[in-house]
Amino acid sequence: MDKKYSLFGKVVDYKWIVLSVTTIGALMAAIDSTIVVLGLPEMMVKLHADLIEMIWVIMGYILVSTVFLLTFGRVADMLGRVRMYNLGFVIFTIGSALCGFSVNATELILFRLVQGSGAAMMVVNSVALITEVFPANERGKALGINAITFSFGGVAGPILGGLILTLADWRWIFFINVPVGILGAIWGYRVLREMSVRARNERFDGVGALSFSLSLTSLLIALTMGIEYNFTSTPILVLFGVFLVGMSFFLWWERRATNPVLDLSLFKNRVYNFSVMSAMMQSLALFAVNFLIVFYLQGVLGYDPLKAALLLIPLPVMTSIIAPWGGNIADRIGARIPATVGLLIQGAALVWFTRITPAMPYWQIAVGLGFMGMGGGLFYPPNTSAAMNSAPKDRLGIASATLATLRQAGMVTSFALSLAVAASSLPRDVMMQLFVGNNVALGSAPMEAFVTGMHSAFYVSLVLVVIAAGISFVRGKEDRKALAEEGVTPVTENAAK
Repeated sequence: MDKKYSLFGKVVDYKWIVLSVTTIGALMAAIDSTIVVLGLPEMMVKLHADLIEMIWVIMGYILVSTVFLLTFGRVADMLGRVRMYNLGFVIFTIGSALCGFSVNATELILFRLVQGSGAAMMVVNSVALITEVFPANERGKALGINAITFSFGGVAGPILGGLILTLADWRWIFFINVPVGILGAIWGYRVLREMSVRARNERFDGVGALSFSLSLTSLLIALTMGIEYNFTSTPILVLFGVFLVGMSFFLWWERRATNPVLDLSLFKNRVYNFSVMSAMMQSLALFAVNFLIVFYLQGVLGYDPLKAALLLIPLPVMTSIIAPWGGNIADRIGARIPATVGLLIQGAALVWFTRITPAMPYWQIAVGLGFMGMGGGLFYPPNTSAAMNSAPKDRLGIASATLATLRQAGMVTSFALSLAVAASSLPRDVMMQLFVGNNVALGSAPMEAFVTGMHSAFYVSLVLVVIAAGISFVRGKEDRKALAEEGVTPVTENAAK
């Protein structure tokens, strides 16, 4: 079938239409995971909130957008990926508007959960939709373009939030999403066509979804609350216990379920299995590095939060330059080499960061951030492309969901682990004030202690990223001949219309 579509009187290849829509959604979801950081102090004052409530304004969004990925991925395979993606856009936009109208911290946290659920629908289906419409020899490039949005969005969030706060009230951090969301939702409903063949005569695995969600929620709450409380306190240990019991039950149930929410057969494919594991380990190793660098720029070098966020620019700039190139390399030779090299470059950046001192000039920090972005650009697109190329066509939703879930679980764990290591040298209240963006001028002794703690966290991250590189290297080679012969998934009658 002809893959050209008429759009506003012009003929456009449908795959680029899909990429444009999914890129908008991915960018919005990534930005909103961090955009509120600089607005937390003002929110705390105007909403008469405490520090813990403000932490949950951030963590609630991340928690929900992680926990529901697997569920939404499975539902998308059953009901249609375009339908779920468009619904996510609408829910995200409504959640944004409600956040802006919040009158207290409780409402804001609840509406951030709504936002997070919409973000999960968009994130889990964006990669699946791209994989579905791009041929195998172009997926790496397409996913590289998509990866730019995640990297840029995460760093652009605090910058955009800071600019908004200089011109308007904190509520506009959320209101700004509304017109973009409305346009994105209309664009999605206008141009996207369902191309997947929906699973028939399959029932949703409610027991599996519930047990997975509860166990993962327990883990993420334990990890995030452990930053404020002691990790060995009874409530935290109970939550860890709930996670272990719940996850054990989930895996036991999934092996026996007729239509499991997680298709464990995916992990029988060596390339998919090792690609997902290397993504999780990479996130575990590196997600918190940006936060630690921001804390260093604020607490040690004395920069205000907005300037500290702006100084992270070398990272997304390098990722934006390298990611499409990394995807092209993967399309030609496979993912193993570029992804592994990318991880090793990021490891080298961590070694560079262990040289940080209170007197280090910013340009040296910028060099490390540049190498970190370069490594990310070489890792993300090839690794994601390898994982999705290895998944069956009728399981792209759950394959993408599994990859995203483990990656984001690694992010949250990384945040808790790195802050726990770094905070071991500082009082918790100082670390928590840094976390919500308050200006904290560290004295000479705490300054040295914090830098020492950072070094320890970077060494832990270095060990983890080397393990990720090892996993990436032994993943095996993709079947390039089979991928080269693969055609675009046939469209349904609905798409033809």
